[in-house]
Amino acid sequence: MKKLLIIAATLSLAACSKVSLENYEKIEIGMDKTEVEAILGSADNCVEKTLHTNCTWGDDSKKIEITLVSNKVSLYSKTGLEK
Repeated sequence: MKKLLIIAATLSLAACSKVSLENYEKIEIGMDKTEVEAILGSADNCVEKTLHTNCTWGDDSKKIEITLVSNKVSLYSKTGLEK
């Protein structure tokens, strides 16, 4: 039983970080926010502006930043996800 709990905890930790180059490459201009969230999960931070929303997944060393206009991807960039 203890082994099973350790394996489950390890797998859940590995699955937590969806901020990866592989997932970044799945993002496309025009995608809905819900489509992005299906790939990356919920954003760690979103700031709503007058005409757009800036959302960030990850932290300062490894992150994906997406600008949404009318809940659609208009710009996106990555930091720390090099091959």
